[in-house]
Amino acid sequence: MLMNMKDLLKVANKHYFAVPAFNIGTGQILNGVMDTCERLKAPVILEIHPLELHFQGESFIKMCIDRANKSPIPVVIHLDHSEWGPICEAIRCGFTSVMIDASHLPFEENIAITKKVCELAHPLNVSVEAELGTIGTTKGDTEGGSDTILYTNPDDAVRFVEATGVDTLAIAIGTSHGLYPKGMQPELKQDLLSEIKAKLPDTPLVLHGGSGNKDEEIAEAVRRGVNKINISSDIKDAFYQQLRITLQDPKIREPFELYPDSVKAMNEVVEHKIRLFNDDDKLQYYVLNEML
Repeated sequence: MLMNMKDLLKVANKHYFAVPAFNIGTGQILNGVMDTCERLKAPVILEIHPLELHFQGESFIKMCIDRANKSPIPVVIHLDHSEWGPICEAIRCGFTSVMIDASHLPFEENIAITKKVCELAHPLNVSVEAELGTIGTTKGDTEGGSDTILYTNPDDAVRFVEATGVDTLAIAIGTSHGLYPKGMQPELKQDLLSEIKAKLPDTPLVLHGGSGNKDEEIAEAVRRGVNKINISSDIKDAFYQQLRITLQDPKIREPFELYPDSVKAMNEVVEHKIRLFNDDDKLQYYVLNEML
């Protein structure tokens, strides 16, 4: 069941759960994520970074759309951190949600470009996510970020949403992209999250850099109003660490022999995240009367 982000997260906001946005870069990851989400009756966001889109090509999106349309669970196909050109490409090839990341620009410029994207996307039933404040970055991360985290100002968040009409807002409360190095442990500013949510009760909030945080912190963030959490590094690390083990056997060369153990290792992480976000068995809420 293919949906846009606005409709998907309206239900999550009402029922206090978060939908995982799993970055998928291959068909094996796509099918593993979808199989697990379908088994757990968990809505899902298939998130694709512009670099992943460039690597896989537009035909990969057709595969995602086909899988979503044949699935009983709600599915969003979302373009991760991007700018105007890739956003136009993504809309053309069937994404139902896009993210404009102008968080590095001055506040008024962020508003202007986000409003422009909304004016393009909304008439086409495509949702828009934007970011206010800056997410940190870790060594080796490819998704971007800032060496210094600039926390989201609650009053600015209200002004931003009102001025742009954006559907979802990624906020900065202390996370970083990538896997945290040994000895580094982020701490989420939960009180700041609660303050932002109190001022924007109807706007789904997004947490980027959700890999590697303490489970209890993530669960608390969901209780306080986060409705979308991005997960990339955690599932890919599980997948490729296992693949390195499998490749030690020189006799294995067929894809159907190489990947099953990696998919299994990844799916253990996928299931853990779904349950942590309180996303399991939420298919029940996606009926017509709940979404009006």
